Amino acid sequence: MPSLRQIQYFLTVADLGGFTPAASALHVAQSALSRQIGQLEDELEFRLFDREPRGVRLTPAGAIYRDRVASIPATLTAAADEGAQLSRGEAGVLRLLHSSTVPVGSLMPVLERFMSACPGARIDLDRASSEDQVLEIANGNADIGIVRLPVLRRDPRVRFVELAAERLCVAVPAGHPLACRKRTTISRLRHEPFVSAVYRERGGLARVVIDLCLTRGFVPASARIVSPKTSMLNLVAAGLGVAIVPERMASLGIDGVVFVPISDEDAKSVCALVLPVEPTALAEAFVRIVAE
Repeated sequence: MPSLRQIQYFLTVADLGGFTPAASALHVAQSALSRQIGQLEDELEFRLFDREPRGVRLTPAGAIYRDRVASIPATLTAAADEGAQLSRGEAGVLRLLHSSTVPVGSLMPVLERFMSACPGARIDLDRASSEDQVLEIANGNADIGIVRLPVLRRDPRVRFVELAAERLCVAVPAGHPLACRKRTTISRLRHEPFVSAVYRERGGLARVVIDLCLTRGFVPASARIVSPKTSMLNLVAAGLGVAIVPERMASLGIDGVVFVPISDEDAKSVCALVLPVEPTALAEAFVRIVAE
């Protein structure tokens, strides 16, 4: 099979129309260049050039061969560049999962920094529960996830990188008595129906909320309709109850919902990145950008 050097030599001779200018451009002896072209013709079993007094001219077979191999050097260079970018975490596809309590809108600043730092990369974004994210990443179906702690499912194939704590607030209907307050406390929610899931067996925000309420001596009452997803804000807007949520969920801008800060010192929630013990280069790049 012809070598890349032989193909490059052939294309240079064809482009410059002779061995003398091609040898000068390639910085090789003309005899060495002629020998390489001769070996290429022997291997192909047809002549590439007609030798003329003032240079060379492609044979019909040589012209076809040039058309077919002309893109090979550029293709190989592009492949090498893409491979290098991938190994450095600058290209490829990052399969990113996020919890429903981490809205896409709140992720945009990080995603934009990542795309700017890795212009050859794409992001495949999907939503999954914190527990499912651990399983998907452990099984190699995703590269990295953003979960809300605590996560009850653990797997030795993944690790967690904790992020900064985030303040919590209470989402109430626009006509609710608390809607006009600058802040409130968890104890004031003792008699409110919660449209969010309030099962301690769940991890993530549900576990945080019920533990905060239990610490104050009450179990949050469930509304007649509950949801563990961001759709719970639609239930709040419909006047069916309240929900304790991270402050970033206020960015969803649900009509009819007012977000009231909670003043309790422990009213916080922590997110974390979850990734394989041996992450991809792109996942490592994402971790670095989030940590900035």
